[in-house]
Amino acid sequence: MPNTCELTTGGHTRKIIHLDLDAFFASVEQRDDPSIRGKPVVVGGPSQRGVVAAASYEARKFGIRSAMPMVEAMRRCRDLVVISGRRDAYTEASEQVFDIFRRYTPLVEGLSIDEAFLDVTGSQGLFGSAEAIARRLKKEIKAEVGLTVSAGVAPNKFVAKIASELDKPDGLVVVPDEEVVTFLAPLPIETMWGVGPKAAARLHAVGIKTIGDLASTSPADLERILGIWGTQVHHLANGIDHRPVVVSHVAKSVGAEETFDHDLRRSEDLEPRLLSQAQRVARRLWASGLCGRIVVLKVKYANFEQQSKRKRLADPMFDTDSIYNAARELLGRFPMGGRGVRLTGVTVSDLSPGPPPRTLFVDPVQQKRQRIEELANSIRDRFGGNSLTRATLLGETDPHISK
Repeated sequence: MPNTCELTTGGHTRKIIHLDLDAFFASVEQRDDPSIRGKPVVVGGPSQRGVVAAASYEARKFGIRSAMPMVEAMRRCRDLVVISGRRDAYTEASEQVFDIFRRYTPLVEGLSIDEAFLDVTGSQGLFGSAEAIARRLKKEIKAEVGLTVSAGVAPNKFVAKIASELDKPDGLVVVPDEEVVTFLAPLPIETMWGVGPKAAARLHAVGIKTIGDLASTSPADLERILGIWGTQVHHLANGIDHRPVVVSHVAKSVGAEETFDHDLRRSEDLEPRLLSQAQRVARRLWASGLCGRIVVLKVKYANFEQQSKRKRLADPMFDTDSIYNAARELLGRFPMGGRGVRLTGVTVSDLSPGPPPRTLFVDPVQQKRQRIEELANSIRDRFGGNSLTRATLLGETDPHISK
């Protein structure tokens, strides 16, 4: 059996806390509006084409979940409360929560606006055990911000994240060092990162149904089933994860926009401009070492009326095609009808450092896009920014860039 002991340089077993705010956007809305507390609430686009960005636990009882089409959510629950959302309120609440995190350790790795890892190994001498710290965090976040958070405490990030998901909402699951393997063993493979329905079907087909089954399968056999990630999966299934908590302060968004010399009235005229903007955003993400999950398209009409729409992607990305495809889809949600458009802007937010995280079963199309993006940026870095461009953009005049 592989050794599950996770040591820091100081010789002490690491203590990692994963914290995840419960139904964050919807919980902020219920906190601020007592009339909707206890009711099924979703945050997202209220139109027929809108999608659910967040669902309260009352809404989840109807099978409503994030990324579900709003029309389906409303079909499942006739009394559903639909709220467009307030980005500023969510940002403010997130900043308050992260300030509380940093009272107990400077080692805070934000995964998103509502989720973080904390390394409290060196904080226990001041604040007590990792479990005690987690309880204090939960109590202070509830008292000061008015929100509940679920926590998982474990010797490493992988186990801590799984633990935090097992007792929602407002839960706390502690996994002692010596119980990591027995804690993981009975959990279904779907609990593990990167295992969706298709991946689960493949593993079930060879008799692997639990994380314990993964742990007892040889790395060589797992490599035959899963490819090059087999050994890494074997380590994780046995509770081994040496990844450190990485402190990072990243930009909130990366964007590019263009004011046109003449108003454009057709989608086919706007699409090349969106591609150009997506390409510039992708370059900036690459240069900054970032990826993101939310694509926002802003449109300003000839009468200076401005609208924006957003799409949350299933996984973080940094490549031109993913950004452009999302922006193009969003463009279809804007009312055109011959209206002149004077400006468009493409922005990527919900940023995280590094390239998109690897999953057990890689989408080959997405993987190819990322490799193309990496190659293109390497060429530009070596030969200059204008050394490589899309054939679609050949002949386009340099736009006036507002941002």
